[in-house]
Amino acid sequence: MMYSTSPISKSSAVSNTSAFSIQLPQQIFTRREVIPPDNDVLWRIEHGAVRTLTWGEDGAFITLGYWGLGDLIGYPLSRVKPYQIECLTCVEVSIVPPHLWHQDINALLSHIQQAEDLLSIVHRKPISLRLWQFLVWLSEKFGRDIDKGKLIDLNVTHQDIAEVLNTTRVTVTRLLQQLEEEGTVLRHKRRIILRLPNKLIKTYGSAVY
Repeated sequence: MMYSTSPISKSSAVSNTSAFSIQLPQQIFTRREVIPPDNDVLWRIEHGAVRTLTWGEDGAFITLGYWGLGDLIGYPLSRVKPYQIECLTCVEVSIVPPHLWHQDINALLSHIQQAEDLLSIVHRKPISLRLWQFLVWLSEKFGRDIDKGKLIDLNVTHQDIAEVLNTTRVTVTRLLQQLEEEGTVLRHKRRIILRLPNKLIKTYGSAVY
């Protein structure tokens, strides 16, 4: 079955080039470490990746976003409670105090756009299309071109993906296996490679599965 997906807004269109002209203090966090809550600072990611999340009364995690190089993150950007910022890799951040937030309006706009992109994907149907668009979104944000296709250079588990897409780990595993059998997706050291022409990937183009 063929899915023709229309382009959705690209957060990458907004430049994350820093507007800060001064040297900001930096801090390093390890993988799976939680960035401590602080309502008086934003953090600009200089290296690595994080996810923002909350959880319901049943304890099930709800992923709110994935963030990488150049993104501004922080507790002041959300009213969701509880709210947590978890490091998916070793992460290096610059600490941005409130009086400098206005200097990087592009990164703040990008934060909003990326959150809307992900929200749009999470509500796609059927779930196979939802999964595919999420993989494409990850490839745009964290991917790099290799000989075999576009490598998503981020170690996300089936459970991580399920938490984003509001489905089960079993469903994600089954759909990924289907994509592998059809040759649309490859595995490489716990990472995912999308085997589509770059042009199709960049326009959220068609996938057959």
